[in-house]
Amino acid sequence: MVGGKKVMEKLSPLHEHLSSAKTDFLYFSQTICPYCVRAARTLEANGLSFTEVNLDNYEGLRQEVVRITGHRTVPVVFDIRGDKPIFVGGSDHLLEYL
Repeated sequence: MVGGKKVMEKLSPLHEHLSSAKTDFLYFSQTICPYCVRAARTLEANGLSFTEVNLDNYEGLRQEVVRITGHRTVPVVFDIRGDKPIFVGGSDHLLEYL
């Protein structure tokens, strides 16, 4: 608290993406990734909206995603339909999840 007011901490880049997406799912990808294409097609086939964030375009974001999720490969899928994001995993995990 500063001067009786709560100071908001800056959101991490991962949390900024999760909180700003206005879709059912968000997944992190890379440019050449057949499993990312598979995740997108799976979501489309189930009538679910999604946001794709390409890790190649954000310096340091991949390291943060790995640090927070422990998931080292792409895609890294989150279900963001509820109040709190749910880490689903990769494309195989997404198939099981849906």
